[in-house]
Amino acid sequence: MEEAGDVVFRLNKLGQLLYASQRATARIACATPLVGSALAKLVADADQAPLAAALAAVLEARAPKLQEVRLKTADIEIWHELRISTYSTADGDTELLVVGRDMTVQHATEERLRHMATHDALTELPNRLLLSDRIRMVIANARRSGQGFSVANIGLDGFKKVNDGLGHPIGDAMLRMAAQRLRKTLRDSDTLARVGGDEFVALLPGTASEAQIKLVTGRLIAVLQAPFEIDNHTIYIGASVGVSVYPQHAEDEIRLLAMADAAMSRAKETGKGRALVYSPAHAGPPQHDISLEAAMFQAVREGEFLLYYQPIVDARTREIQGFETLMRWKHPTLGMVPPARFIPIAETNGLINLLGAWALKAACVQLKQFEEVAKRNLYISVNISPRQFRNDKFLDVLDDAIAFSGLLGEQLVLEITEGTLMIDPVHAESILSKMAERKARIAIDDFGTGYSSLAYLKRFPISVLKIDRTFIRDLPGSTKDGAICNAVLDLAKHLDLSVVAEGVETEEQLQYLEQRGCQYIQGYLTGKPMAANVALAALKESIHAKVAAPELRQVHP
Repeated sequence: MEEAGDVVFRLNKLGQLLYASQRATARIACATPLVGSALAKLVADADQAPLAAALAAVLEARAPKLQEVRLKTADIEIWHELRISTYSTADGDTELLVVGRDMTVQHATEERLRHMATHDALTELPNRLLLSDRIRMVIANARRSGQGFSVANIGLDGFKKVNDGLGHPIGDAMLRMAAQRLRKTLRDSDTLARVGGDEFVALLPGTASEAQIKLVTGRLIAVLQAPFEIDNHTIYIGASVGVSVYPQHAEDEIRLLAMADAAMSRAKETGKGRALVYSPAHAGPPQHDISLEAAMFQAVREGEFLLYYQPIVDARTREIQGFETLMRWKHPTLGMVPPARFIPIAETNGLINLLGAWALKAACVQLKQFEEVAKRNLYISVNISPRQFRNDKFLDVLDDAIAFSGLLGEQLVLEITEGTLMIDPVHAESILSKMAERKARIAIDDFGTGYSSLAYLKRFPISVLKIDRTFIRDLPGSTKDGAICNAVLDLAKHLDLSVVAEGVETEEQLQYLEQRGCQYIQGYLTGKPMAANVALAALKESIHAKVAAPELRQVHP
């Protein structure tokens, strides 16, 4: 029995000791004999009630049970796992056998693993996981107290030159020293975490006013401006700091961190060595909206994306010649999500390839239905995003859409922005040539707002120029806009290109463009983007202006 465990006890039904192993006696080192005393008195006060409950449960169920308790010793309390069971004596009585093993090593290992999971290995600071947990706790306290707080993102300036010039061991030593300096600058109630290679985040409870933030960030920057002495190297770096404030800027840890990061990036872009509090001007592209991104994946599964169609009409007759396909997202709670919010996200996470392929195929199929109602040939115009255009499978997607719908290639116009073409002109020329082989027409969207290189009008097989709405908005009153439109129209005429003027909202604009030879127009004057059933209704009359609802022909801001 001595070797059964680190401690071994026999108890009567009352929980009193009938026997204690020599190892148990030596470990507990009690001045009075153990036999006759209650086992509960040998454990930590907080563990006495759970132990009593465990003993009672074993006696009642006659089934073994494991219970962790802290046994008191002369110096410390040591965690033990006790296996409690019953047995019958020779005279038929029931007694309890308790065999325990020391859990010190296991608890130390578990604690080390927990620490590794929540702390940065290099600096021993909390990592992003623990930081998020701390921010959530501070948010909960702030909601109860009404007291704001701030999050400061600290990025070292010029750290890359240290790693590149002196090596990573020196860089690591600098990060450890920087962490120590920052930690000493902050209060005990603050949390400092390392969240990236040379980035730290400070969580500052109770620091929310402009004066408080200025004081703290000034100290953080100053402490990192002092030279670092490492292995006979004297190194100077600095720091840029971005700050977000609860609840003014956000009320959740994800957006608070994102906004602090955006402000820090802006501080670096505008001179470094400075601190900036977040403002909407610092906001990054919408792909930082993590919750919206998650909703997008759900929207794909639930079929929440729709296609709308905006008429492209003959400027002289106002007869519909085709439609531009526009993607819309109808969220069950947010309503119609603007494309400016979700398209950049889809472009970043790759969803645009899936959505773009669906839109291209669906638009081609829809055109066949439009033609059945109109009883004449029409064309469909589809926007191609930069990521779609660079995708290796794009031409396969195009072939599938044409084959599945049965369209003639010339009935399909693919709209591409100037910037997309100029990212990689060699690749663009190759892809555009293959698109042209399929008879698909290429339109330059938002012409004049990007690179506007006349060279690509010669180099690439382009068929259509779309004059951006920014050049149409102030017509006919703007002399400069009029000159630009005239130049584009004259250029297109000599290069045998079609022109579509976007954003036409008034009769005066339409007449101005028609008089100068613009063949096609698109805008709220002759139809805003509409669902397919509304477009079908418009096509039942050959002249769209006769059937457009009044609100479709009003000028919209």
